[in-house]
Amino acid sequence: MSYPSNRDTPQKANDAAAGIDVTDDFERFTQRNDVFTRAMWDDRVKSKHTKKFFASYRMEATPRRGDGFTQKDFALRNAAWLISDVMTNRHADQGRREGFQAPISNDTPVAPMQVEIDDPAKMSAEVKRIATFFGADLCGVTDLDDRWLYTSRVDTRDLTEAPLDLPEGLTSVIVLGHEMDKELVATYPSALAGAATGREYSHEASVVMQLAAYIRNLGYEAVPSMNDTGLVIPYAVKAGLGEYARNQMVITPEFGPRLRFSKIFTNLPLKHDTPEPKGVKAFCDICTKCADACPVKALPYGPPTTDTANVSAIKGVRKWTSDAEKCFSFWAKLASDCAICMRVCPFNRDYSKRRHRLWLKLALSPLRKLALRLAKDHGQRSKPGDWWAAP
Repeated sequence: MSYPSNRDTPQKANDAAAGIDVTDDFERFTQRNDVFTRAMWDDRVKSKHTKKFFASYRMEATPRRGDGFTQKDFALRNAAWLISDVMTNRHADQGRREGFQAPISNDTPVAPMQVEIDDPAKMSAEVKRIATFFGADLCGVTDLDDRWLYTSRVDTRDLTEAPLDLPEGLTSVIVLGHEMDKELVATYPSALAGAATGREYSHEASVVMQLAAYIRNLGYEAVPSMNDTGLVIPYAVKAGLGEYARNQMVITPEFGPRLRFSKIFTNLPLKHDTPEPKGVKAFCDICTKCADACPVKALPYGPPTTDTANVSAIKGVRKWTSDAEKCFSFWAKLASDCAICMRVCPFNRDYSKRRHRLWLKLALSPLRKLALRLAKDHGQRSKPGDWWAAP
């Protein structure tokens, strides 16, 4: 597939509707510069702690005294990652860490005969139904905007850049949302809470591969993708699933920020969804709970900017941007992921309950300051030991 140069056309017609502000300094992102990959080659990030962090996801975790970091906690977390790990490591000898630093390989061929699609809107509805059947919690569709594709993938044998090698003619991105367990999220930061992350990566690996296989069986290209190939947040926002927030996450009306996202690149004729901002940015403008709670102060205060001092941030997009080095250094010292910013977010609620739905309406209204005051004590940490003790 051919792509535009690294310096692509900046702002596009439908960006404003999605709350995306691209400047003339825009450059597509090189995945080799994401902080996780940099921890493998860049001495500014790489340390004895980062090595222990990666090793802890194998059988080399070092349990320690402290609620949430026992051998049982690490055992559950690493077991939750198992299916994702099996899929990810299957082509490691080719330098392909699929789902994270390379697109996921096709496990089935594209059928030689195409099902005729005369109604893209009906096909989109069918895809969403099948996505739900396989286990996705959310599904939206948007156009394949080349700006959010990585310039290259990472060859994990020597950490050099390699071509993405996507098929020609891809036109759409199907974005899938996967809810994280709210009780486990409430225990961040802990190794136990990392099981919520691992479970969804394992779930999404299954869901995204199965849905892609369904599309290939219809005779169309479908490339399943997790953290690889492109930036999922702008695709999720453009697909109408939610809005970008100060904590670097997508806030959805169904689950707040408590989601992982995956995606499928396809040429299946589909109707694209329309983003509908409802007021998350206006709330984040007055809320700093995530930045206040961050132990290493990696999250920004103030309005969105185009500050690109951090090499792990995309250039030329006006947004809230974290300090990736500070953030990951804390992860490394924990030997587990941290999502305190997710836990304390006022939008992190159980929207099956009426009182939380009422709070959401308030937060997205001109009475957002009242909603913020009502969320003053929201997001307190639950003790990991209490999760184990629960019936």
